[in-house]
Amino acid sequence: MRIIRLNPFKEDYKKLPPDIQKRADEKITFLITNSHHPSLRTKKIQGTKDVWEGRITKSIRFTFQITEDIYILRRIGKHDEVLRKP
Repeated sequence: MRIIRLNPFKEDYKKLPPDIQKRADEKITFLITNSHHPSLRTKKIQGTKDVWEGRITKSIRFTFQITEDIYILRRIGKHDEVLRKP
């Protein structure tokens, strides 16, 4: 699987503290190698056609889409903020 980071994801990522960026990098590696890794807690976002969320920490989430062999990373940040505009 490949990863594409959309501009909103890149902008959100830059705003995260370095320790959260490191954890995000680890979780994205899990996504690539095993999208069902228990620590990701991936699930489809209700009310969307094909947007999923994954967990970085208790309060930090990331959203993504899957197309063929590509994960498209959409947003990353606080749970409530990310889910308003996944």
